[in-house]
Amino acid sequence: MTTWMIALAGGVLIGLSATLLLWLNGRIAGVSGILNGVLFPKAGDVSWRAMFLLGLIAAGGLYMALVLGAPLPRTDYPRVGLVVAGLLVGFGTRMGNGCTSGHGVCGLGRLSMRSLAAVVTFMAMAAATTFVVRHVWS
Repeated sequence: MTTWMIALAGGVLIGLSATLLLWLNGRIAGVSGILNGVLFPKAGDVSWRAMFLLGLIAAGGLYMALVLGAPLPRTDYPRVGLVVAGLLVGFGTRMGNGCTSGHGVCGLGRLSMRSLAAVVTFMAMAAATTFVVRHVWS
């Protein structure tokens, strides 16, 4: 399979899983909100969230284990930088009332203007951060 076919298959699977979660469970597939529901649980609302998150982790692990030439995680990043980046992403996710999966996959699919504004902001900040990391700090 070529790179574009793998990307297309991944996109179809993401869209299908988001659609099925909405149709079958009435929930939006926003990963930050799903994780929040596991960290701050409400009675009867944790099992599907935990299974969704375990499925994400298992699928990534299976892909790396079974697909020859699959990209592996980089190990040359400083741990402190990763922790700070994770905290900043979490803070931004809370400020934006959602993450890229909730706004980008589900919100844009529902033609939400708030999600469009969030996705434009995510992408602009990602481009600015990449520029700074690759051309200013290096």
